[in-house]
Amino acid sequence: MQAATALIAEDEPLLAQALQAELARAWPTLTVLATVGDGASAVRQALALQPDVLFFDIRMPGQTGLDAAVELAERWPTEGTQERPFPALVFVTAYDEYAVQAFEAQAVDYLLKPVQPQRLQKTVEKLALALAKPTQHAINFEATLGQLRGLLAGPATAPKPPLQVIQASVGSTIRMVPVDEVLCFEAADKYVRVLTAEREYLIRTPLKELQDQLDTAVFWQIHRGTIVRALAIDAVSRDEAGKAFVALRGLKEKFVVSRLYAHLFKAM
Repeated sequence: MQAATALIAEDEPLLAQALQAELARAWPTLTVLATVGDGASAVRQALALQPDVLFFDIRMPGQTGLDAAVELAERWPTEGTQERPFPALVFVTAYDEYAVQAFEAQAVDYLLKPVQPQRLQKTVEKLALALAKPTQHAINFEATLGQLRGLLAGPATAPKPPLQVIQASVGSTIRMVPVDEVLCFEAADKYVRVLTAEREYLIRTPLKELQDQLDTAVFWQIHRGTIVRALAIDAVSRDEAGKAFVALRGLKEKFVVSRLYAHLFKAM
């Protein structure tokens, strides 16, 4: 089996050691470059070390393994001298029916805790096969982006009635903001900015919770922290580095489009 490098992100040291030991038996030519215990460190070390394979625990402090994978995909160098194939990605998770359904639906490989040697051997064989085809870099990267989009959406669930009104605190008053007036939702620290043509409101409801109540035909996610009204999009431009920005009718500021959602904006 070919030589390769890996990064393990697991917040429980004993489980990280156990996975590394099992990998040493299943894949003797694999070198584990580093083991980290949180999502932010996983992104930082992956960018610095650029391993061939990532083993990301789903539940980590500060940032989940999925969120870390999304951020890494957005920041991964795809041009210039630093360009390398995006790492093969394996999620490690305790048994969670929701998560497993999502992983199976998106064909992203995953390992259940505690990791079983026979299951790990299958994963290793799958990884070795993927790494043997470096010429598929661009195709694999686009496939990874599609898989991450699917994982963020999760398994299909019964649709909820679309949200009609946003209740926003303004001083001692609760303002009832019709969703039909909203142009953009943007995550900002512990709040979500709700932008209309007239003003801005701050609410504490997480963006993910709002997204589950929005009509996806009306509101498009363009970044992990930004959802915009599709019919309010005036233009999409790119800077010299190739990064895309959306301009909305009625707002002066522009909003970044991440790689994950760049597929929404292709010329007809």
